[in-house]
Amino acid sequence: MHFDDRLATVLRNRAGGERAAKTQFRQLIDLLGERPQAGDKALKAAAYLRLIALGEMISVADRAAIVGENGWRFRNPELVKWFGEAHPHIAAAALYRANLTGEEWEEIIPRLPIRARGFLRHRRDLPVAAERVLDALGVSDRALPQPVLEQLGEKAAMPPLPVEEPEDTPEENLEEPAPLSLGTLETPEAPADEKPAPEERPVEAGKEGIRALVDRIEAFQKVRSERVLDEDNPRLPLGEKDAAPHARPLDQFVFGSDTDGRIDWAESGIAQMVGGIDIAHAADEQELALRALRMRQPLSGLAVHLRGAARIEGDWIVDATPRFTRSEGRFYGYVGRFRRAVSQVEDRREAEADRLRQLLHELRTPVNAMQGYAEIIQQQVIGPVPHEYRAIAATIAGDAAHILAGFEELDRLAKLETGSLELEAGNADFAAIARKQVAQLQPVLSPRVARFDTDLGNGRAPISLSESEAERLAWRLLATLAGTLSAGEAVAIKMETGPEQVEFALSLPSGLRSAEDIFSVETRANSGALSAGIFGAGFSLRLARAEARAAGGELVRLDGALVLSLPLLTGVERLPSPEGQPDNATG
Repeated sequence: MHFDDRLATVLRNRAGGERAAKTQFRQLIDLLGERPQAGDKALKAAAYLRLIALGEMISVADRAAIVGENGWRFRNPELVKWFGEAHPHIAAAALYRANLTGEEWEEIIPRLPIRARGFLRHRRDLPVAAERVLDALGVSDRALPQPVLEQLGEKAAMPPLPVEEPEDTPEENLEEPAPLSLGTLETPEAPADEKPAPEERPVEAGKEGIRALVDRIEAFQKVRSERVLDEDNPRLPLGEKDAAPHARPLDQFVFGSDTDGRIDWAESGIAQMVGGIDIAHAADEQELALRALRMRQPLSGLAVHLRGAARIEGDWIVDATPRFTRSEGRFYGYVGRFRRAVSQVEDRREAEADRLRQLLHELRTPVNAMQGYAEIIQQQVIGPVPHEYRAIAATIAGDAAHILAGFEELDRLAKLETGSLELEAGNADFAAIARKQVAQLQPVLSPRVARFDTDLGNGRAPISLSESEAERLAWRLLATLAGTLSAGEAVAIKMETGPEQVEFALSLPSGLRSAEDIFSVETRANSGALSAGIFGAGFSLRLARAEARAAGGELVRLDGALVLSLPLLTGVERLPSPEGQPDNATG
């Protein structure tokens, strides 16, 4: 039995931060952008609702950049229509990537908003049926209308007074009226946060009609040229290194080129920096790039060094695909993506993590199927089942759940170590969480005469993690060490809160103290009530170290102890304990 549960798998995960939200946004539009197929309509509706929720976590500019990335080919009319009703920047990027048939365009274009139809008129590769619908709806390229003299003011409406020219007047002294400019003729009032506009140039006496109008137009253009342009209307980076100190680092951008490999289009905010760059001459291996351009071959992993503005200067990797017209098959340039070059170690680590995530996705499918069938048998959904078989099915369902939990931990570690997952931010008291969990573990250790010797104090240790993330990190450390305790053994725990960070020190049990690398040991739990996971204590501690680093801290081994250090939440006034004791646990 074959079934596609990719959409359900994506929806099952929760986006804990902006980076995770962007990843899930890409996954959803990738799955929804395929050709419409039979499936659960409720699941698809949930996917669109999740896209709306993710839109509240991702800015419009970032969503437009994601939708405009190279490689998307939206073949689902429902998704194209949904994007067409979004923000104009997002709609323009999506309609540029839409790849529908003529019949689908005929059906969807009349249902698109008017502004979205205008975006389609800029495409030159639409089917004939789509162009016929656009023509029938009267959609044409946007252009400013010709000015109407009656709307320019009373002075403009007045015919120019006849002037008799003396015969001895030389031609070079005659003033030809300047061409009229489009736009508002009256100087608008400057807002309070902008630089006050300079006074208009006074109109000389005796100049009326067209000449006075021209002077007013020149004064308006001078005022407009002197205004400070905002980020939505940027200036060319001509030596203004500090013009935009708030600009974010640029990791990648999408571009298009002409037939000679010269960039003639890029996404919003980047075009003015990279326009006109010759990809072949900027490449490290120019001969290889020139040969690929001549042969109309794809560019894959081409190393390029860019010079210019601070945001684009440096080493890049180019991946691009040649474009051909659909009707004649004529080559008309490349479209692709620039991405920042990384070291070989980071690139290899990212590739390994990506392969691991793909493997886990493939493994989850059969395990989910086994768990589902086992639960059907155990719960007697189809019909009566003997108790013996129900017991076996319950064991299989439990084992499947245990395996899926291990897969989740593997996936979490891969994402944390490659920086593709951010922990959920919040305001958690790590000291209170540690005291609560130690109290929960003490009764479990009592039958083995094992214990925790704690010195945690009564102060607070606020950290910038949510309650769930902080509890998960503390429990991973405490439960892992508690599971490896031998009979009659004790673990000393001490917490010290400084001005900038909190240190949580735990002495190592005898089963871990002799290990050369504590983050790779395969020690299993001595008690069934406590488990370090299916991969052993070393993996759990490595995952705890990755979580600590993602929170801005560190987990290290110092001689016979593990020391977890986490930065305290700045700007939070530490409150005294209920007993009125000072906020420290230095002991």
